[in-house]
Amino acid sequence: MKKKALITGITGQDGSYLAEFLLKKNYLVHGIIRKSSQFNTQRIDHIYENPFKNKKKLTLHYGDLTDPLSIQKIINKVKPNEIYNLAAQSHVKVSFDNPHLTSNVNAIGTLNILETIRSLKLFKTRFYQASSSEMFGKNFNTLNEKTVFAPESPYATSKLYAYWITINYRKSFNMFCSNGILFNHESPRRGSTFVTKKIVEGLVAIKKGKLKCLYLGNLNAQRDWGHAKDYVEAQWRILQHKKPDNFVIATGFKTSVRNFILYCSKYLNMNIKFSKKGLNEVGINKDGKIIIKVKKEYFRPSEVPSLRGDYSKAKRILAWKPKYFIKDLIKDMINEELKKY
Repeated sequence: MKKKALITGITGQDGSYLAEFLLKKNYLVHGIIRKSSQFNTQRIDHIYENPFKNKKKLTLHYGDLTDPLSIQKIINKVKPNEIYNLAAQSHVKVSFDNPHLTSNVNAIGTLNILETIRSLKLFKTRFYQASSSEMFGKNFNTLNEKTVFAPESPYATSKLYAYWITINYRKSFNMFCSNGILFNHESPRRGSTFVTKKIVEGLVAIKKGKLKCLYLGNLNAQRDWGHAKDYVEAQWRILQHKKPDNFVIATGFKTSVRNFILYCSKYLNMNIKFSKKGLNEVGINKDGKIIIKVKKEYFRPSEVPSLRGDYSKAKRILAWKPKYFIKDLIKDMINEELKKY
């Protein structure tokens, strides 16, 4: 019998890649989407709108993590072998502006799924929680499963609740509940408000004469950036392991926002150079024009300066390691962006 997987956040970056991955593994994939006046399925249209190939293998359900009854109804109907909770208000800066929404979706939404699994006695269902490296906060060490958490944003705090409630249900009710502590992972499907996609879109638009200047926040922030394609495979491997556990998923390398820009610049043959410091820092192209400026409003109220992960546990136990590194990721994102032109 084919395995059934239920994905929350299936229309997001990770959800779309995971749906593709599971379909190739011959799963029956179910996804939860929110009802709205406009369709927001662009990332999965290529697999959802192919009736000859995937109509019977991919099913979408209307629901919302903040509505426990809708979640219970869907889970009871599908009775999935695996649940991947990827839905979230995932923008850190936005979480400062909308802390209640962020907490309701990220924290209580996770609780709603776990409580549904418990109340329906679906103890054979395996649950994956998408946890975040942001939970580590201001920690300059290489981070692993034993590092102490110190969240610096409503987003990170809500994710920390979800992380611990997942462990609590695992221990209290003997449920198969695992956490993937994923470091930053990007792709051509990343939303335009996230800094990597904003940089790629902006520089390509400048290159094509469609934009004059790109405005950014903290150029000194350093992140461990991987590719979402790699990370959804890790999510699957986490649920295939013989017992539930917590795993850091990362590349082991960190890059500053400034260097991310320079890598993009080199690939696009734009030869950007930076001048001045702080809020006055600017990026100048080979023609001497200022094409990048720093804007204070894009800074977070509380910054996390650096994040780098140690994925040695995942490598040892899950036989997982990244295939994409920062320059591979940038190449993929830029090539896809250029196709728009």
